[in-house]
Amino acid sequence: MESVIKKEIVCDNKRICRFLAVSIFVLLTALSAFVRIPLPFTPVPFTLQTFFVLLSGALLGRKLGGISQAGYMVLGLTGLQVFTGSGSGSLYLLGPTGGYLVGFILASFFTGKLFTGKNLSRKYIFFVFLCADFILLCSGALWLKAYMGCSLAQAFLSGFLPFVFGDILKAVFAVFVFCKTHSRVKEFIC
Repeated sequence: MESVIKKEIVCDNKRICRFLAVSIFVLLTALSAFVRIPLPFTPVPFTLQTFFVLLSGALLGRKLGGISQAGYMVLGLTGLQVFTGSGSGSLYLLGPTGGYLVGFILASFFTGKLFTGKNLSRKYIFFVFLCADFILLCSGALWLKAYMGCSLAQAFLSGFLPFVFGDILKAVFAVFVFCKTHSRVKEFIC
């Protein structure tokens, strides 16, 4: 039994490995949409998705990370209920969380672009995750401003500020997961 547990699935074809890696992050982003905490003062719920958005760019790189988040969006646009609150379809993008979904792609691409070196310090990783999260939250807050027809200050108070503390915690945990897994993931996709 122990030999079965320790046995790895080895994939020699890098294309298949990359496809599987992207698919896994599409699935993780979709599943994390169901970890949803509604907040009474904003139409945007707190979810676990940003954790996987950050890791997708960091672990897969800018191209594959961006593709994984675009793939997640495409799944939702085709009618699969993968968006938060079991939402789907093109009209969902016009709702209060549409800007965050676009921000997923931007943040993943940004993170992957800055994770090109081999010896990255934890401080640098954390800083990049915070910057990527800033991009994501700004994208969402700007869209929320247009959606609600409110001032920039109101959009900041309802679409940015409530998520900062939780996203800092997700970034800390993402640093830990990245440091434990990145060398192994790179073996499979590079």
